[in-house]
Amino acid sequence: MKPVIALVGRPNVGKSTLFNRLTRSRDAIVADYAGLTRDRHYGEGRMGERPFLVIDTGGFEPVAKEGIYHEMAKQTRQAIVESDLVVFLVDGRAGLNAHDQIIADDLRKTGRPIILAVNKSEGMRHANVTADFYGLGLGEPVVISSAHGDGVRELLEYALEQIPDSDTVDDWLDTSDAPDDDPFAHLNEHAQDEAIARLLASPEQSEDEHKAISNMRSLKPIKIAVVGRPNVGKSTLINALVGEERVIAFDMPGTTRDAIEIDFERDGQKFVLIDTAGLRKRGKVFESIEKFSVVKTLQAISDANVAILMLDANQDISEQDAHVAGFILESGRALVVAVNKWDTVDAYEKDRVKVDIVRKLMFLDFAKFHFTSALKGQGIDALLKSVLEAHAAAFAKLPTPKLTRVLQAAIEHQAPPRKGQGSARPKLRYAHQGGQNPPIIVIHGNSLENVPKTYQRYLEGRFREAFKLQGTPLRIDFKSSTNPYVTRSNKR
Repeated sequence: MKPVIALVGRPNVGKSTLFNRLTRSRDAIVADYAGLTRDRHYGEGRMGERPFLVIDTGGFEPVAKEGIYHEMAKQTRQAIVESDLVVFLVDGRAGLNAHDQIIADDLRKTGRPIILAVNKSEGMRHANVTADFYGLGLGEPVVISSAHGDGVRELLEYALEQIPDSDTVDDWLDTSDAPDDDPFAHLNEHAQDEAIARLLASPEQSEDEHKAISNMRSLKPIKIAVVGRPNVGKSTLINALVGEERVIAFDMPGTTRDAIEIDFERDGQKFVLIDTAGLRKRGKVFESIEKFSVVKTLQAISDANVAILMLDANQDISEQDAHVAGFILESGRALVVAVNKWDTVDAYEKDRVKVDIVRKLMFLDFAKFHFTSALKGQGIDALLKSVLEAHAAAFAKLPTPKLTRVLQAAIEHQAPPRKGQGSARPKLRYAHQGGQNPPIIVIHGNSLENVPKTYQRYLEGRFREAFKLQGTPLRIDFKSSTNPYVTRSNKR
């Protein structure tokens, strides 16, 4: 197992800055603002050949009995329980205060090894900056500057010396499926016709082969970003899926500020859940902190395999909901929609919400909608099942023979229309897969620039039906063949 180091201290002492330096990332939001971090945030680091985990925590208020600071303290205490060693950060410039003493007394009761790190000490004499902190009774203080990196390596070396070494194996099976390249790019049109004929006569992939590919892919964790407006129940859903109070779920908009990644496993499938900050209208985002949070949320969507868009059944579906859904669609991420707090509305309101969904989110007709109560755990299993189906659709392997068969069958049922009188009718010859997440289908032929959007949507529906691609956007790319002799004759 990897050693686990928890970073603990009062607000604004530099825990997130140290976290980013230890993990060599920018995963934690850093700003000169007290109480920015609230949930516990995990990251991976490495010292030489030895990997480790580090947990960033919110400002520790051991005496808080209620409110958001009480919830933050619960998160910190859980991080301490999970850790092998605690790094207690104090502010060297602010000096020792009563709050530090209370935290030190609380940490001693945990029984965990503790290293006292005096931060923000750049340009200061070590003897002067550490003098007062000996009074905490936690041994020799380590002087560091997390912002500049001073003393951080020495701190980490000292910390890892206190933790027994153990062999760690991180061997992930690479099961990525590269999309097919154009199989006929090197052939002329006549040779393409012959190759397409042979392709259409080839046997389809067996069910056993398809299952084998799916099973191999399932070994990789599925990244799920939970997004939506503030206070719709994103953190509550995360806790319901994980089965513990992993993140703070508090009845206050904007509780979550960072994008928190949580590993969990169900029925042998590994997941990475990403709890995100609520997205408000751009005109209502004033604080720089919230702007950083929005950026983190958008990054989480782009990095995810599947997004869960959460709506509040007690609120009208707003323009902002549609904007968030549109960004997910543009990012090409697979999507499942959860209409939360369904247990709190009556029958009339339920009918009204469903009508509102059809009217305002009809462009999400490819996604499954679930009516849930994250607080009571209702509809969670069905929601997760749809996530798995959407992920399978997003990473589906679309064999070229079957794609071309579906294309030819669609053309036989309804040929593409001419753009206008005298114009050539588009000729769709064959199709192959051009990418995954989202699936991209590349169609080759002649005069494809004349294919109207309506016919493209028709083809999209046929491909979705044939390959059961529910839950993921589908993109069709047309590539027209060019006649090299046209340009030559014009020059004459």
